Amino acid sequence: MRIGIIGAGTMGVGIAHAVATSGWDALVVEPDDTQRDKARDRLGEVVSSGVSRGKLTQAEADAAISRLSFHSSAAELPEGLDWIIESVPEKLELKRAVLAEAEALSPRHLASNTSAISITALAKGLSAPAGFVGMHFFNPVWSMKLVEVVVGEGSSADAVEAAVEVARGIGKEPIVVRDAPGFASSRLGVLLGLEAIRMVEEGIASPEDIDKAMTLGYGYPMGPLRLGDLVGLDVRLAIAEHLSQTYGERFTPPSLLREMVAQGKLGKKSGEGFYRW
Repeated sequence: MRIGIIGAGTMGVGIAHAVATSGWDALVVEPDDTQRDKARDRLGEVVSSGVSRGKLTQAEADAAISRLSFHSSAAELPEGLDWIIESVPEKLELKRAVLAEAEALSPRHLASNTSAISITALAKGLSAPAGFVGMHFFNPVWSMKLVEVVVGEGSSADAVEAAVEVARGIGKEPIVVRDAPGFASSRLGVLLGLEAIRMVEEGIASPEDIDKAMTLGYGYPMGPLRLGDLVGLDVRLAIAEHLSQTYGERFTPPSLLREMVAQGKLGKKSGEGFYRW
């Protein structure tokens, strides 16, 4: 199977890793030269780490690297790929433009890795929405098992079934959800994360202790504030703003979150958020 991934940020790199280490070809599109080089280096590091941790043999790692290719534009991708997965920033018009460009290459199926944007809204720019679904991956993709398969109004049963099968094929556990703002995971996870930020804002407890309340008290593998740092606080803010338009005040971003993003404290990717990285 050959899968195109458009966007080589954190999520695109993770998806490419999952595809290549599962025995399929991953064709990664990233127009920014610097980011493309970073993605290539990062994938090499993660694959090598898999060898050192006993997750991959050296032969498997070498084979995975050989299945990765990097491209500067979607136009460089061959026509008729099995899948093209869009993984660019959470901006409706940007995603629509990228998806339209991808659809012109006639892939068998087309997906968007979005955590909150309506699949039905994204499909409005497509000529054949039946083959389009959401595939929401989780960070870090190489260790997180869940993939939300999101069914838009125009998504066909065949496309949904194909997405479930490809998710399983790369070692993930898919769930199927109806297209609603925030789907299942972001709607629940963002709400918890926002409340945790309000608790910091109100001086209820330190970020570390709030996270411990959830990891030790409720068995969460990671606290909501550390998770927010990993996802990116700018991403958290964008999703909260989107969800607040639909669900109202309970998703209104706390002032502290807005201030931190304005100051460039975005979490792990900037070196500082609720934690120092």
